[in-house]
Amino acid sequence: MKLAFSSCPNDTFMFYGIVSGQVQLPWAFELQIGDIAELNRWALNGKTDITKLSYFTYFQLADEYVMLNAGAALGRGCGPLIISEKPLMANNLKNCRIAVPGLNTTAFLLFKSFCPECAEVIPMLFSNIEKAILDKEVDAGVIIHETRFTYQKRGLKKVADLGEWWEKTTGHAIPLGCIAVKRELADSIGVPFDAALRDSVKLAFRNRKDTYPFVQKYAKELDPSVINAHIDLYVNSFSVDIGNEGRAAVRFLFEKAVETGTVPKIRQDIFLPSSVS
Repeated sequence: MKLAFSSCPNDTFMFYGIVSGQVQLPWAFELQIGDIAELNRWALNGKTDITKLSYFTYFQLADEYVMLNAGAALGRGCGPLIISEKPLMANNLKNCRIAVPGLNTTAFLLFKSFCPECAEVIPMLFSNIEKAILDKEVDAGVIIHETRFTYQKRGLKKVADLGEWWEKTTGHAIPLGCIAVKRELADSIGVPFDAALRDSVKLAFRNRKDTYPFVQKYAKELDPSVINAHIDLYVNSFSVDIGNEGRAAVRFLFEKAVETGTVPKIRQDIFLPSSVS
């Protein structure tokens, strides 16, 4: 079985219990760790069995994968930010070159919903966006992950908070990423893995310090304050079990993506049945 998740602190934190063997699985797995754009690309090419995905990519693959209830990156006050070096009004973005962390990311979907007239979009690794702005390769960028906590130190300024805009516009929490399993493996592997991941998240919360060596091994920013802020922002009760509130937010985003014509509508349920009452 091929298991893939990102190098970001929220994922390495959540999966620590499984990778360390403290939460045991009845079968072996081949681990692949990469940037979220890589994970999306691997899944689009059919190379992973259980994987972290941007919701936007999941929506494109909903016929092939079903989402787990554990491991979600979803919440409030945690959405992508648009930043620039010089003060910039949001209504001027349509005339700018904008860096985005991949064209299949939820950040890109949110950005295009926020600014549909923006035509010059440049995909790049999320951790390179700040430098691209400072080097004047782009006028602004959509940032995610650790860079939410570092851009101000580099003299960059916030243009807009896409999560805040989404919450005010829809009333829903902001869906960012999920863990999904191939549909043909849903019962045999997906159900027990969902329970194991839930236990792994709970274990990480109970033994937070034990996770740090594994988290720091892959983190782009090694400052403990940045790592802790990242975990605190993206790992929450939705990560233990997405629940009805989280499912409603994801289904709403899915419907919006279908309305844009960027993803197909499907008849199958997008969530694995939950064992949590």
